[in-house]
Amino acid sequence: MSSTASFQRARRPEQIAARREAILDAARNLLADGRSADVSLGDIGSRTGLAKSALLRYFGSREVIFLEILDREWRQWLDTLDDASPPSPCDGPWATERVFAATVADTLAQRPVLCDLISVMAGVLERNIDLDFARDFKQRAAANTARLADLTAATLPALSGAATHQFAGAVFIITAGLWPYARPTDVVAAVSAQMGQLDPEEAFRANLRAGLVAQLVGLSAQAEA
Repeated sequence: MSSTASFQRARRPEQIAARREAILDAARNLLADGRSADVSLGDIGSRTGLAKSALLRYFGSREVIFLEILDREWRQWLDTLDDASPPSPCDGPWATERVFAATVADTLAQRPVLCDLISVMAGVLERNIDLDFARDFKQRAAANTARLADLTAATLPALSGAATHQFAGAVFIITAGLWPYARPTDVVAAVSAQMGQLDPEEAFRANLRAGLVAQLVGLSAQAEA
């Protein structure tokens, strides 16, 4: 009897936790190599040596695996944002808003797995989860959103709680809308290059910066009105 087979059938909590970590690590590595749409349970099973049925004993669905990774990536990004040195100060009106929004955009753009999962969270991943997991995940998502709102408030204390939460939500919405264009098909990428357009990922970063700056400056302007 192989040690792998014995481990797969183990029921001790520490062994179950270790197997879950191995599954999440394998899925995270696959996501780093491509798009979430192209990663199947079969792919994850091939990396871990587990059948699909075994994967589903540890996680209820492929979507649950991806949402768990999303939550981890989200929290790690917030840690990075909390510790990040802001970009060089800029001149002109709304300088603090522009610098902070740029920092949010730049640190987020450095995490393509997170951006990809954000882009499919509502339309794909949340469509195949049960009630208990949905409740747990949405509570964690609310806590992550609140933490981003708190980081925003620490930088811009004049903003109301409603405004900082609006900005935190807008970060997700703008990212979700822009990210699919950062990973075009080879054909579309070739045509875009022929047309002299920016590299898709460079365009994503620039447009994310612009969108977040506009959102935060607008909220600050409303607060002063």
